[in-house]
Amino acid sequence: MLSFLFTAVYAVICLLLLVVVLMQQGKGGGIAAGFGGSGSETAFGARAGASVLTRATTVLGALFMIGAMTLAILGQRDTSSVLSGVEGPGLEAPAPISVPVEIDPALETPDQESADPTTDPQ
Repeated sequence: MLSFLFTAVYAVICLLLLVVVLMQQGKGGGIAAGFGGSGSETAFGARAGASVLTRATTVLGALFMIGAMTLAILGQRDTSSVLSGVEGPGLEAPAPISVPVEIDPALETPDQESADPTTDPQ
């Protein structure tokens, strides 16, 4: 219940932040400002007094970040996993694969016929 309340308040904060940011007037001077053509401004733009919209943006931005962290922490309280009811793979080794090999009798030499590769001749 509490997480639903936080989520609803967070959604309202997000919408308000969106509206406040879109209501602010841009500082650029057209396309020339995008390419560095606004030489009359200082390095960071002309500093005007902080308006109501600027202060609202700062407060809503801080609430946005705090709300995101709060919802992330509330979402981590459940320690169950998505795979908690699924059995993992077995620990036994897979069976060896046997591949039949046919030897052409015409290619066998007399030494190979009597030699058993599993026994040591010595």
